[in-house]
Order: sequence, then structure tokens, then C-alpha cells
Amino acid sequence: MEIIRTEKTSPQVIVDLLAIGKTMRKTPVVVHNSSAMMLVEHGVDLYQIDQAVAAFGMTMGPFRMMDFVGFEVATAMKIQLSKNFGERFNVLSKLISVMQENIQADETTRKGFYIYDGESKFTPNPDIKMYVNEARSISGLSIDYELMQLSDEEIVEMILFPVVNETCCVLEDKIVVKASDLDVASVTGMGFPEYRGGIIFWADTLGPKYICSKLEKWSKTYGPFFKPCAYLAERASKRESLVNY
Repeated sequence: MEIIRTEKTSPQVIVDLLAIGKTMRKTPVVVHNSSAMMLVEHGVDLYQIDQAVAAFGMTMGPFRMMDFVGFEVATAMKIQLSKNFGERFNVLSKLISVMQENIQADETTRKGFYIYDGESKFTPNPDIKMYVNEARSISGLSIDYELMQLSDEEIVEMILFPVVNETCCVLEDKIVVKASDLDVASVTGMGFPEYRGGIIFWADTLGPKYICSKLEKWSKTYGPFFKPCAYLAERASKRESLVNY
């Protein structure tokens, strides 16, 4: 549930909406994860990605999530993100379109990145390697053997550091009242592990300088999707936390 606050929104309206939201079951906020798709098309095993993200504490990995919401939704969100944010989300990936041409993929049809047997049983789709190879060929990408050697921790960083970067854009644009709103939203909305304190709190435990240096390195090799925003870069240069709690 997203509450959009304007200058004319009274505090009581916000309180009332929060109360309503509390009585509702949380609704996942699904983001087309461009970095996950990029990793796969460069040779990283997508099931390792899902396992690493789940082991970190997320509700499910990005590919399991795409099965859950359906490829049509994931594709529509990708188009909208590219339209609204340009090059940051214009990452070249053909995997979903290749799979859509071959199968009607989502959890309801029992086939996608995983094969589903009932509500809770699922196993890797044995045809995935074929689809990945076809997508890589269409995209003109090659296997990156350095990426294939990433540890689970490094995979999580490549998946979540761009998310941290986007939350910094939100802080920079003053879209939220306070950073803790983003922490709450990340836990209740996107399945971020509660025990890690939320996306901003977790990022501050690692330090903006560390996150920014990683993003800068990746942006030089893999493009502007990883480029740190001005807010994050400034905090890193001043060795300040992302927010004063």
C-alpha cells in the first residue's frame, strides 16, 4: 500500500490511512530487477541468485517473484520504468521475451523460471539454460567469468545496492517525510528482512562510501544503471551516514 502525501494532506488523513493499511495484509511492491537479469545473461546461475537473496532474508528471490506476479506484469513495469527514468532502467535483457515466446509463464500456469507442483512445491525449469543462451545470443552479450565467480554476498550486493541507490534518489527529491518511512516500506512492502532494520538502516551499517565505490566500479563496466546518485555520492565523500537517525 502506497500513501502519497501532498502539501494539502492533513496529518490526520495520514494517520487514518496508516490505520487502514494496518488492517490489510501487506501487498508486495514488485520491481523489475535489472541487475538480476544482467547477471544471468552474463553467465551467473539464476537459481544461485534466488538462493542468495532468500538466504539474505528476503521473502523470495527476484526470479521466483517474477513467476509469482507473471511475466506480463514484469514486462509492463520494465517499460514504465524505462519510460519514466530513462537510462537507469534501460538495461538490455531479452530473457523474459524469449520465455514468453516459448511458454505462457507465471505461477498460475505452473511454468516459468520454476516448474510448480501445487501451491508450495517448485523445482528449477530444466529448459532455462536454453532460454538464457538464446537471450544472450540475441542481446549480443558474452559470458563474464568474473561475475560467475561472485560469492552469495557479492550477488546480494549487486542486487540490492541499486535499490539503495534508488532510495537515495527518493531522499534527495524529498519524496518521503523521513528515511524511516523507506525502512518501513522496504520491510512491509518489498519483503526486506525485518531483523536487518530496513533498506536505509542496513545500508548505513555497510557505509555509503563502501556502497558508492562498488556502484561506481560496476557502472564503468556495466553501464549507468549502477551509477551512484548525487545524494549517495555526497554522503560517501563526506563519510556521513545516509540519514541521521
